[in-house]
Amino acid sequence: MADVLVITQDYVNVHITKSDNEDAAPIERRFKKGINILEFKTKLELLTGGSPTTMKLKLYDKKNNFVCDIEDDEKLLGSYPIDDGMRIHVIDKFSLVNDFATSDSAERFRLSEEDYEKKGDTLRSFLQRNRLGKYNEEEMKKMKEQQEKELEEEAKLAEAVLVGARCEVRVPQQGARRGVVRYNGTLAGAKGLWIGVQYDEPLGKNDGSVNGKRYFTCPPKYGGFVRPAHVIVGDFPKESLDLDDEI
Repeated sequence: MADVLVITQDYVNVHITKSDNEDAAPIERRFKKGINILEFKTKLELLTGGSPTTMKLKLYDKKNNFVCDIEDDEKLLGSYPIDDGMRIHVIDKFSLVNDFATSDSAERFRLSEEDYEKKGDTLRSFLQRNRLGKYNEEEMKKMKEQQEKELEEEAKLAEAVLVGARCEVRVPQQGARRGVVRYNGTLAGAKGLWIGVQYDEPLGKNDGSVNGKRYFTCPPKYGGFVRPAHVIVGDFPKESLDLDDEI
């Protein structure tokens, strides 16, 4: 008989940090162990601003010792050796490109341009040899074009979502939820456009505010923010739904 993975605890409380703001205090959140890593990354997108497609996750124990990389999008969060109080560090590939450029500038500030060019072990020379970061023009161009395309597509989708309209939210691997569109726009600290929804039932995670900033007002647990691609506007009457979690 094949071994069966048993997850004994449904939820886990972890601390979230991100590479582009390591001096900031960790964000503590509670997540369901039964979600897969891709869905977990989608939830982290709102907290960190990083894109799930370029996001890398590293797990650290309570003593800040590195445990492992969390990299298989198909695996469940609970299949990794994760426990309450551990830390997950979020690294975004696109942010690293900017970090390379910043570090390069800092090094050149301490040396003259001529002396810096003579050094053979600099960050710049490493990036140039390996065609990484801003020194890979083809890759940078592709990344920029892809981002512009995604922003254009997202803007078109958001344009069709009117505040006040009835809607149904269809996030992959989550049950459909109905409600009213209450906000359409950007969120502080998060990339792209977001749709704020007041659900018919307490299926959300907030009251219309995120990280201390209010975007609309509704009862606690009735509010949520999702990407425009996950919102369908239409004549969706209210119905009784089974309660589910949302982080």
